[in-house]
Amino acid sequence: MLAFAPGPVASQAVRIPLARDVTIYRDRWGIPHVWAPTDAGAAFGFAYAQAEDYFARIERNYVQAIGRAAELDGERAGAQDRLNRALEIPRLAREEYARLDHRTRALCDAFAAGLNHYLATHPEVRPRLLTRFEPWHPLAFIRYNYFQQGFVWASGVRADELRLASRNRRLDDNVGSNGWVVGPSRTADGHALLFINPHLPYFGSGQVYEGHVHSDEGWDFTGYTRFGFPFPYVGHNASLGWVSTDNAADQADLYLETFDDPARPLAYRYGKGYRMATEWTDTIRVRTAEGLEARPVTLRRTHHGPIVGVRDGHPLAVRMARLADDGWLAEWYAMTRARSVRELRRAMQPLAMLFGNVMAADRDGHIWYLYNGAVPRRDPRFDWSGTVDGSDPATEWKGYHTIDELPELLDPPSGWMDNSNGSPFHMTDRGNLDRSRFPKYMVPEGDFVNARGRAGQRLLAGTPKWTFEGWARAAFDRRVFLADSAIAALERATTATEDAASRRRVTPAVDMLRSWDRVSDTASVAMTVFSLWRRFLPGDQNAETPPATMVATLAATLDSLERRFGRWQVPWGDVSRLERVVDAAGEEPGDARPSVAWPAVHGGDGAVFTGYAAPQPGQRRLYGEAGASYVSIVEFGPQVRALAVHTFGASGDPASPHFFDQAPLQARGEMRAAWFTLSEIRANLEASYRPGERAAGRK
Repeated sequence: MLAFAPGPVASQAVRIPLARDVTIYRDRWGIPHVWAPTDAGAAFGFAYAQAEDYFARIERNYVQAIGRAAELDGERAGAQDRLNRALEIPRLAREEYARLDHRTRALCDAFAAGLNHYLATHPEVRPRLLTRFEPWHPLAFIRYNYFQQGFVWASGVRADELRLASRNRRLDDNVGSNGWVVGPSRTADGHALLFINPHLPYFGSGQVYEGHVHSDEGWDFTGYTRFGFPFPYVGHNASLGWVSTDNAADQADLYLETFDDPARPLAYRYGKGYRMATEWTDTIRVRTAEGLEARPVTLRRTHHGPIVGVRDGHPLAVRMARLADDGWLAEWYAMTRARSVRELRRAMQPLAMLFGNVMAADRDGHIWYLYNGAVPRRDPRFDWSGTVDGSDPATEWKGYHTIDELPELLDPPSGWMDNSNGSPFHMTDRGNLDRSRFPKYMVPEGDFVNARGRAGQRLLAGTPKWTFEGWARAAFDRRVFLADSAIAALERATTATEDAASRRRVTPAVDMLRSWDRVSDTASVAMTVFSLWRRFLPGDQNAETPPATMVATLAATLDSLERRFGRWQVPWGDVSRLERVVDAAGEEPGDARPSVAWPAVHGGDGAVFTGYAAPQPGQRRLYGEAGASYVSIVEFGPQVRALAVHTFGASGDPASPHFFDQAPLQARGEMRAAWFTLSEIRANLEASYRPGERAAGRK
């Protein structure tokens, strides 16, 4: 076994031995399977493979994670960097690295070494900013993803209140995911089945990457990750797998702080006296036309957390669960090494992976669900959905709930579970959890099950025995759950309208919708009309929409289609498209680029095959930006069997044959074999090589 010296020196020390001992196998779809003697060696090779496939994305992710985005992007990224420094992500990541156990530290050291080895062996690659990667960078990127990018928004700070960051998001904050499991009683072969279906952004730091790590130390895990994470963190091994969908576990609060002593500007009220805030100065460097400009920023935090905004004249401090704590990466690592549901639960006991509905299946036939989250204990007298008074000591958190106190369900009598970002109390049709056992603040979802969840539960409840092939078809089911009720309401509204001109205008479209089979298809005009009509409806589409508004919106939808396409009878595949661009280079999808027709359904309309398409400036069509970013089904028989498909392909290089080769599969609702054993991989091999070697046949 290789020894690792502590600290950044390890990256240099392990570079050559790891490169010599690691083999990267690329299958026919370009997916990397990394074989190594040690877990650290597998992380080294996985870093190298990621860098081969999309180095620019890794670098940009790390640049954002360490608060240096404005050095590349100028003024528009300055607020993002200021928020990063207010949350002290670089400092916390460095300190976490120094405290890591030796095995997790070895993974970070080796991953950084793999990236640096890639740069050393590819002098033609010119980083835009980072010429050397440090082993604390992956830890900073984890914090950036889950605290800065997502968690702070869950705290409830409004965009107009933020002093440190602007909410520049093109998509909904939470576009959701689907996760299902069924036990042996509901399958034809008596094997548990798992469905993994994250709905993540297709571009930017949130996009996913597929890969497989294997070591002689017993680590053998395949699935998806983000560019810059040291290993896949959702997927399966030979006997266990899981899916994670975002939950709404309340793990952040806003405290209204009172600074009212002119003689002591840092004094804020607390109890019968005052406490002193901490203030410090940092420097953000911003790219301008004249070069880099150093800008000092003054930041402040109370004992509750950093000041991130102002409300009603009071500074807002955000407190986020375990912001300064360690363990997210170590918990993922322990999870990937677990071999059963029992071992997975043990690995998750620290609750360092702060949120997510985790749903798992194993070879023993167990299916398990956990409403995972580091949920603070709070005084139930307060309304924790808004702000609380920072001067009142009674608003302090009182530790965290343990794993035994979270909603959890093992082997329900129904034999199946679904959680697609909905309530943990309505995941199946028999054996659900009792909501009264849990504090209201713990589970903000309450009894809510969204349309995607209802679509999935209709399939799960209605299928007595699943086959592997049927499970694969269900992963791309395109029946639009809300179509029946929405079209019936539209018919009533059209009949009742007193505006004869409007009735004449929309009646042909309403007649077409009435006869529609409610299934999304690229040839379907009805899908085009329904999807855009629903998208254009004002306000909350889950609320009762006035009949006149329904009719007027449909007329406006038809007008919009005629302006853009010359007619309103446009097939869905001419509107909804899937296209890949090099987002790290600032490219945007457009009508002149190659794309494929995409039958995915907006999550709000309720179908399993979910995709979020958005208009682009000056373009007629809508282009996929998020949704079914990785689809996988897994069967846990004597030998694990899996299918999978990525939205685009394994490589971010437009010159690679794997840049867009999986997109047509996904658009057709198909998956490819996801090979797991070395014999399977070698039988479907494109290339094998050691990091740094020229790979014959690789492009």
